[in-house]
Amino acid sequence: MIKSRYLKVLLVSMLSGTAYAESVFVTLEKDNALGIVEPVEGKLIKTVPIGVRPRGIALSPDNKVLYIATSDENTIKMFDAETFKELGKLPSGDDPETFALNPKGDRMYVSNEDDSMVTVIDIARKKAVKQIKVGVEPEGITVSPDNSWVISASETTNMVHWIDTKTNAIADNTLVDPRPRAVMFTADSQQLWVTSEMAGTLTIIDAKTKQITKNINFAVQGVTPEKIQPVGIVIDKDRKRGYVALGPANRVAVVNAQTFEVERYLLVGQRVWNLAFSPDQKRLYTTNGISNDLSIIDLDSQTVTKSIGVGTYPWGVAVKP
Repeated sequence: MIKSRYLKVLLVSMLSGTAYAESVFVTLEKDNALGIVEPVEGKLIKTVPIGVRPRGIALSPDNKVLYIATSDENTIKMFDAETFKELGKLPSGDDPETFALNPKGDRMYVSNEDDSMVTVIDIARKKAVKQIKVGVEPEGITVSPDNSWVISASETTNMVHWIDTKTNAIADNTLVDPRPRAVMFTADSQQLWVTSEMAGTLTIIDAKTKQITKNINFAVQGVTPEKIQPVGIVIDKDRKRGYVALGPANRVAVVNAQTFEVERYLLVGQRVWNLAFSPDQKRLYTTNGISNDLSIIDLDSQTVTKSIGVGTYPWGVAVKP
């Protein structure tokens, strides 16, 4: 059924000149499931039981394996990205929520919030090879595209920790605004962007000096400051724009990645949490936790074009070509 519908959509896309037919995967925290969305039709085409309290999600670099953190099972599960058959489990430590893959896809770094640790996993061996002590309540985590750094953001310590990938040890720390939630490098690995939920800010850090170069404040007309809680971030590959999910403000902030000016705010669903680009970076998909939907943003026109109901409490999102 999925394959026939996918072929139908692909044919419609080709005839209409539309150049995309990717699959969008959404973790549904309260449904213990994975939602599969077809963005051309704008429909949820399947929901797959996946495990208890799924949150973090990522695809392997070859798009064949889907990794999902099932937090209340204290593991990260591996699934075939076509059949959704479970392939194995990774020893993530307690209560995994967020994790990051290195560019090669052979190492995974997992935030263990309760233990103030980052767990390093050898994926081929399905083995934890290192636990790194970090600050209190680590959550946001990312790996630089050049594979030099793993960044762990500690929410209570209000720091980002620079972990050397060669030594698996902290080489430096940068103090940031209260409750840092998400971290993301630019494609050239020269900048680190950090959202701070309680401060309502975005911090830009120079990767060479580890020093802050810019703090950006958000202000949405008609929205009280306490509702502006920046969380997920994505930055386009050309470093023209970055997009920041503002949580209960129900907006995505569009930030000029050259001038660091906020260009506009896009109204999406309620409590927007995470974001992901389409493979060609023509669209942006957002998970909206309280309205239980996925928003599609056309990036050429900078407009929200669709809202798709996906299930209860959508959290993470990944896109497969």
